[in-house]
Amino acid sequence: MPLTPGQYVLRKLPHITALFWAIKILATTLGETAGDFFSQTLGLGTLRAAELLSVILVLFLAIQLRANRFHPALFWLVVVLTSTLGTTISDFINYTSGLGQVTGALILGSGLAFVLLIWWRSGQTLDVENVATLSGEVLFWIAVVFSNSLGTSTGDYLASDQGLGVGLLPAALMLTAAMLVLLAAHYLTRINAMLLFWIAFILTRPWGAEVGNILSFDRDRGGLGWGDAAASAVLVAGLVVLVGYQTLDTRRHPLEPLPLPMNRHTGGPQRPNGKVITVSAN
Repeated sequence: MPLTPGQYVLRKLPHITALFWAIKILATTLGETAGDFFSQTLGLGTLRAAELLSVILVLFLAIQLRANRFHPALFWLVVVLTSTLGTTISDFINYTSGLGQVTGALILGSGLAFVLLIWWRSGQTLDVENVATLSGEVLFWIAVVFSNSLGTSTGDYLASDQGLGVGLLPAALMLTAAMLVLLAAHYLTRINAMLLFWIAFILTRPWGAEVGNILSFDRDRGGLGWGDAAASAVLVAGLVVLVGYQTLDTRRHPLEPLPLPMNRHTGGPQRPNGKVITVSAN
């Protein structure tokens, strides 16, 4: 559809499609195995692993925030880093600090709710694929860190003996059923799409945690015994294929730009997060 004359902002975040969810699930599953690889296999421990991953995340997040348009490889690398960091943060709160899974989930859930509240009250849109402001994108990434950390705690609580203790496979099946219910609600009900999005966004993380543990844990713990390194390598290969496809598709079909962002409350202009382009009349 042709754009009307005026100024627009190039998109920084992808459309929410089936491909988005497929890559997101792979990325969060990789975050579980990679987080365990840093903290356990490499022997860094949860605190040192979290510190190291925080530095790496800040570096690539700064590059993402300075980018002028959507770059699939960069965007999904940051998602993987938030998921990997989320694993170590959750494990530090739940186990290293001894607070436990329930307390950890309450802390992280409260943090996520607080970020979303600030985001809403700031006048930004919570419609993720239409985020066009720098402050909105920053809040999005903070929410992603909290949601990925919360998802790890939720997954651990469902599966481990310290929580409900249902086991890895039953927990994965329960979460799969929950996501199918959300999918049905999206198409069959009038429930707010953004509410369903954030619930699904959070639930894909514990699902990834369960699947990641199934791949990496020893057989006597209910896993396949691949180990953190091998499981991570398989997941990286899958991500490369899907992100490569998205990159080619984005080049063939560039994302349609967004109108210049305005504050939802005041109607005033806001600082865009991407390159501003001008569409002239023919």
